[in-house]
Amino acid sequence: MQYYLAPLEGITTYVYRNAYHKHFKKMDKYFTPFIVPHKDKKFNTRELKELSPEHNQGLNVIPQLLTNNAEDFLKTAKDIVQMGYKEINLNLGCPSKTVVTKKKGSGFLEYPEELDRFLDIIYGNADFKISVKTRIGKDSPDEFYQLLEVYNKYPIEELTIHPRVQADYYQNTPNLDMFKVAYEESKNPICYNGDIRTTDDLTSLIQQFPDLKHVMIGRGIIHNPGLLTNFDKEILLSFHNMILEEYIKISSGERNVLFKMKELWFYMLAMFENVEKIGKKIKKTERLKEYEAIINMLFTAYDLRKENK
Repeated sequence: MQYYLAPLEGITTYVYRNAYHKHFKKMDKYFTPFIVPHKDKKFNTRELKELSPEHNQGLNVIPQLLTNNAEDFLKTAKDIVQMGYKEINLNLGCPSKTVVTKKKGSGFLEYPEELDRFLDIIYGNADFKISVKTRIGKDSPDEFYQLLEVYNKYPIEELTIHPRVQADYYQNTPNLDMFKVAYEESKNPICYNGDIRTTDDLTSLIQQFPDLKHVMIGRGIIHNPGLLTNFDKEILLSFHNMILEEYIKISSGERNVLFKMKELWFYMLAMFENVEKIGKKIKKTERLKEYEAIINMLFTAYDLRKENK
């Protein structure tokens, strides 16, 4: 089985990817948070940092693009390929309203004929690999039948399927019946993504789809970076400290550093037992020294939940 780290805006930056790669099970692929192509605009500073080969050494990083404009996709993708990347991922899964209302991400799925024309242009003009991350529809799972017919027309490097519709956001249960349709009928390699939060979830998925070879995990890893390996508090603390030290180096001011770390603890805090009070302290702190003291207390006085060890 190959494992991929899903992109999560604001979290899975190059800082996080490098720290994760050093401390936990090395992923076969790491997907960047999406970049929005602009035909007449160069990469901004954040995007350049994300894409810099210097920041991604030893990692198999796949840049992800979010657009419904084929010309913009091709131009930006070719600029990225010139940096040394071999594969570009197309985001057809983002459920955010601000994205969907612009007919991008999973909002593009509502227009399969336009999507077909888009894919025809990019696959017809690309000399690099293009993979796709998709949901199963905009409003109804039944939309996936037509979408899969479209996808099967093109040499998709890999089709990652999050079996929810856009309207689900991250609610409801992934529709494994629809994933089974792709599992049985896709002409392209497929990858599963969605609600792998425990080893039991992973085991159940593999039992249902024994020939599945690729799994992408996002929030499950962010909640518990040690999901796929054995670890202890010492490893987790080292992981945290590597992220903290790098954000101190690259961020302007304590406030920005604390914002990034609080965002991380929003997911990771549940790894520990009885953390309601200390969680409030992390959320309220406005000083880096105070934050470091709270984290030291967390790792000294609080135990990891048994299922996270």
